[in-house]
Amino acid sequence: MNILLAFIIITAMGLLLGLGLAFVAKKLAVAKNEVQEKIEAALPGANCGSCGFAGCSAYAEAISTDKNTPLNLCTPGGADVAKAVGVIMGQEVEVSSKKKVAYVFCNGNCDVTNKDFDYQGVTDCNAAALLFDGDNTCKEGCLHLGSCIDVCPVEAISKDAKGDIVVDRELCISCGKCVDICPHNVIKLVDDDSQYVVACNNHESGAKVRKECSVGCIGCKICEKKFPESGCTVDKFLSTFDNDKPHSQIAEAAEACPSKCIVKRR
Repeated sequence: MNILLAFIIITAMGLLLGLGLAFVAKKLAVAKNEVQEKIEAALPGANCGSCGFAGCSAYAEAISTDKNTPLNLCTPGGADVAKAVGVIMGQEVEVSSKKKVAYVFCNGNCDVTNKDFDYQGVTDCNAAALLFDGDNTCKEGCLHLGSCIDVCPVEAISKDAKGDIVVDRELCISCGKCVDICPHNVIKLVDDDSQYVVACNNHESGAKVRKECSVGCIGCKICEKKFPESGCTVDKFLSTFDNDKPHSQIAEAAEACPSKCIVKRR
């Protein structure tokens, strides 16, 4: 009898608490306006924060209540979403049709990069960077601990068989979370249709780079001087490839590169 009474009391209390919570939730709920609901429905729902707001709902609210909020901040949605939001708001929206994807500008895995010491701390790039900028002799390369993997909202980043960090171009939504988390700024957003990159982030002199990594850019300027139509420019000992420049000679420049740091995209 006592057990049954206790069960009835607990059940009744649960029902009362549930009804109370439902009532409070209804009273405190923030009503969304019709425009906000339409905008939120047009957004991809990734809630990645690349727009600078807490999520899609917050961005939709900002657009619907503040006319100064740009309509083209949703990088995962790209041009299509920006145009759809523009239609809802009755505005013309200018946005680039080029998709951007993340790329890790470092080919320096354990086989080609020298080590200063053996890091055995927390498996986090920012934690490792606090100790002498990481265990690599190159202090501007990838630490390969995968902090970018952890923050990617769509699991577009992984490690390959060699331990290199790689980005799946099809899955990447250009949110930039991996760019922000990387302590050495190794990850950057590039045009998805770019076929080549200079896979290095080291701005040290060629003599230093040779001592640190066998596949690092040595700033020799062969790509720039001998192949002026390669799209490559060397600044501060580092070559960069610009897909928007004439690049008819990029394949030849990649072949002539002494350290083979000009690579074809995977």
